[in-house]
Amino acid sequence: MSVSETARENAQQALIDAYAELLTCVTQMHELANAEQWAELIEQRTHYVMSVEALRKRDGETVLDDNARKRKAELLESILEHDVEIRRRLLARRDELGKLIGVSQRQRNLHRAYAPQQGETALFNTGSHQESDQEKGVT
Repeated sequence: MSVSETARENAQQALIDAYAELLTCVTQMHELANAEQWAELIEQRTHYVMSVEALRKRDGETVLDDNARKRKAELLESILEHDVEIRRRLLARRDELGKLIGVSQRQRNLHRAYAPQQGETALFNTGSHQESDQEKGVT
């Protein structure tokens, strides 16, 4: 086997290993999404995006034989399946947070609308108590 063939095989294996690492990363992210560990998921997602960018560059520079192409396709399919599920969970979380924000905004609006009236009512009640106390001769 020539040096160039060995180098090509090493490059192929390194690329396949990088895809396998990406699969491990996305599998962990899927587990985090299922456990609703959102902060950890976002942190892991940052690492994932950086890995994808590095892999994209390496992928463009590496020529694969048939077996390596088949393995890459299998790994990509698994990666994408996990990614779809993660996105589904993130969208559900986004919708949940949107509902909570909506409820919070409605509560705040109600408080703003009725809080001044409650203050006036309290002043009115305080004044009427003072009058009734004065009427009773209590100071």
